[in-house]
Amino acid sequence: MAFFGDYRDFTGADAGKYFKRTLCRSDALMLGLNCLEPGQVQAAHAHDGADKFYFVVEGEGRFTVGGETREAGEGVVVWAPAGVSHGVESMGGRRLVLLVGIAPPPQP
Repeated sequence: MAFFGDYRDFTGADAGKYFKRTLCRSDALMLGLNCLEPGQVQAAHAHDGADKFYFVVEGEGRFTVGGETREAGEGVVVWAPAGVSHGVESMGGRRLVLLVGIAPPPQP
């Protein structure tokens, strides 16, 4: 297992839907990258029994958590408590790169 890494080595694109890559996974935490090209959407969903955060590494997005929607850019953290619906849409003219953590991770 690698203990250090540059997030840029794990970014990518998928024309059909947003790109996901797991950085690490344990019984206590799943950490990954989500990359959304302009206009791509991660539909609203919830994780029962698991909290989730998004940290905006690059770009801008429109985030919905529960009944609240806000735009957020680089350096902003968005937190979705367990069981609360959340989703994101990429805004602006460049890729949205999100560091995502889910604890505990969903069962495969």
